[in-house]
Amino acid sequence: MGPLTVIRPGRALLPVVALAALGPNAAAAAAAGPTPAGTGKAVYEHWCAPCHAPGPGHPGTQSLQLKYAGKLPAVLLERTELAPQAVAVFVRQGVLLMAPFRKTEISDAELSALVAYVAGNFKAP
Repeated sequence: MGPLTVIRPGRALLPVVALAALGPNAAAAAAAGPTPAGTGKAVYEHWCAPCHAPGPGHPGTQSLQLKYAGKLPAVLLERTELAPQAVAVFVRQGVLLMAPFRKTEISDAELSALVAYVAGNFKAP
């Protein structure tokens, strides 16, 4: 839709309003379309990085900065205590303000690749 597009009655605006409320990074991720199956990095870049990449404008990272107050890294890919099972649960069930991801968004194969990528620095106690 362009800036002069007329929205006809009956069109669902809730997804557009919800994405706008989450910020430009979330809207850009959703507009990018389906994620190509394959590497965990590709899945992460498509679905996770808009909220969890380093730097300002990433609400997941900013939230974890407040939560951990420097005791743990706020950037997911810098974490060493994120067990693969925990990553899988967070993705499928959500946590705090993070919504869960359905199998229609992240397939089981993509989830396995994503878990291996995000939990790549995991060091068992």
